[in-house]
Amino acid sequence: MNDRTALVTGANKGIGKHIARLLAAEGFRVYVGSRDAGRGRRAIEEIGGAARLLVLDVTDPDSIGAAAGQLDRLDVLVNNAGISPSLGPPTETGADEFRRTYETNVFGVLAVTNAFLPALRRSPRPRIVNVSSGTASLNWSTNPNPQFAPGSGGAAAYRSSKAALNALTVLYAQTLAEEGFKVNALAPGLRATDLNPRAAEAGGDPAEAAQGALRLALLPNDGPTGAFFSWDGTPVPW
Repeated sequence: MNDRTALVTGANKGIGKHIARLLAAEGFRVYVGSRDAGRGRRAIEEIGGAARLLVLDVTDPDSIGAAAGQLDRLDVLVNNAGISPSLGPPTETGADEFRRTYETNVFGVLAVTNAFLPALRRSPRPRIVNVSSGTASLNWSTNPNPQFAPGSGGAAAYRSSKAALNALTVLYAQTLAEEGFKVNALAPGLRATDLNPRAAEAGGDPAEAAQGALRLALLPNDGPTGAFFSWDGTPVPW
């Protein structure tokens, strides 16, 4: 009997919903993390299978604590919830926007991961997937790369927050390696989601990006940890 469980934050729409759908198709009991219960319920109806609603606001400690208290064991945690309030460069972005972006994209991941660590430690093969961005790569931001034109300082709050998330990914991987955890980051590519206006206008299929998250969620015991991968499985430089 397959009793594997997974949690995907921000899974009521976009890439997160596709990740949840793929995990459910693999036989996981998937908890769809959603701040809004109504949107979450609609998502689990669309996903079907063993999808379950978990009301979860990654910026609210009480919400995180209540959600973590509902799961005894967790095999896969996908930290997908993220925001990108604007595409402004640092010279045109206020500190409040940076704080709000980091609250979700960095501090939220830290709080959720730590809250669910007891449940993850009960898994024989715990996996953590952090949905990052190719634009967070400092190497790609300053050199030619396969995902975007380098040399722009746009979306400063979002990109720097995802660079901080990449650092957390490495530190969690190093800290939890001896316990059998695999902790990796994913660059999903530009996808047609409502993350920001540029993403909304893109033609990239969110379901294609979700395949990359599934691959990292199903890593074997000899798989990599503390690494950064594109949606197609190719390594991304930090």
